[in-house]
This record gives sequence, C-alpha cells and structure tokens, in this order.
Amino acid sequence: MTTGQLVRLRPIEPTEWETLWRWNNDRDVMRWMFDGYRQTLARYIARGEERGPNTYGDVLFGIQTLVEPRLVGLVRLSGTNPEIGRAELDIYLGEKDSWGHGYATEATRLMCRYGFEEMRLHSVYLWVVTENVAARRVYDKVGFREDGRHRECFRRDGQWYDMYLMSLLASDPMQN
Repeated sequence: MTTGQLVRLRPIEPTEWETLWRWNNDRDVMRWMFDGYRQTLARYIARGEERGPNTYGDVLFGIQTLVEPRLVGLVRLSGTNPEIGRAELDIYLGEKDSWGHGYATEATRLMCRYGFEEMRLHSVYLWVVTENVAARRVYDKVGFREDGRHRECFRRDGQWYDMYLMSLLASDPMQN
C-alpha cells in the first residue's frame, strides 16, 4: 500500500465492485470521462472478478481516506510497457462529498511516485477535457505539463469538446 497524509492507495476488494458500479452510473461523477455503455450490476461485478490481479501493464488502486477510512475513488496506470517506460493515468473520485479536499491531488502524486519509483517509468501521461477545470487544477498542482490539444474529440450532451494531452516525466520536479 502507498500512503500519504490524506489517502492510502490500495487494491480493490471484491465487495467494492458494487460501489464502483454506482459511481460509473452517476452522471456528475462521469461528466468528463469516457463512460462507455451502461452495464447491469451483475455484469459489472463479473467483469471485476474476471479482472485478475494488478500487473505491470495495468495497476488499479482504490483511493481510501485516512481520517474516516472509506473508499472514495480509483486511480490507475495502464498501457504500461517496459520498453517504452510510460503509462497512462486515470483517476476519479466517486464519492462527491470527497471532492475539494485534496484527495485527488495526493492520490495523483502518490500514483506517479509509485510509477516512477516502483515501476521505473520514464513518463506518466493523461488526457483531460479542456473544460474539466477541477482536474486541470489537480494535474497542474502535481506538475503535469500540457503537451498538446486534440480538437473536438470528446462528446457530451450533444456538444464536442477538446482534450489536452498532459505528461509528467520522472525528471520533472513533482509539486507538493
């Protein structure tokens, strides 16, 4: 487990797939994320059980608060390849009452450190919708830099949005 001052990153328990399903069916939580097609709870739980353990190519952790220990979100490094030395970061907080408390910032920082120190990655990258101001603030705080902009590649509620590609290198200073 990776622990900071506010949160702990830990594996997902089998009993928690229902919570994740609930988050993935909440329009506010999924506002700026690719949420795919809706699934039944039974299918979602089955997919979770089929997932298997974390591997170098795909590491998924739950974000657990320390003060009142509870699962509030997920963070993931995926698409990892040792020859390339980079991974894509995905993060979200599913419990809306946990928004704005610094949990996402600390979880992002912890996961990047895990990637650089434990997995020996060279870079961590992510995509973020330009209008997702809260996420941009988190990534800026941690030290991510904008690499480019992909025009009108995300559609929500009948409107097209641009996305930024951002990255953090192992050699970049990580902000506190």
